[in-house]
Amino acid sequence: MQIAALVLSVLLAVAMLHSGVMKFVRPAWLRQFAEAVHLTTSQLTVLGSLQIAATIGLLLGIWFPPFAIAAAIGLVLYFTGAIFAHVRTGDRNMLGATVFLTFSIATSVVLFLNIRLP
Repeated sequence: MQIAALVLSVLLAVAMLHSGVMKFVRPAWLRQFAEAVHLTTSQLTVLGSLQIAATIGLLLGIWFPPFAIAAAIGLVLYFTGAIFAHVRTGDRNMLGATVFLTFSIATSVVLFLNIRLP
């Protein structure tokens, strides 16, 4: 179980680092997604910062597991909010948010079980 927790944490951290950095770089495709859900530039900066903070938490969680659990749970909340934003604005392009939500839930569960099981 410990290897699964490590692998999921690192993969989720890499994905969040990439997604967070893209929110600072703001390529055209990302600006289109942001406009579809009515996000401003400053909101993108905040969202990217949250993803990078989660990356740090997931990586620090290798040595102190509660950080990883907190980061993964934070990402569950983040992507739940993302899905609500898509629904609220009528944007049906929520595959990425759904995949990341599922990935964050799986990581949270495995991390929690890794601490709870001897």
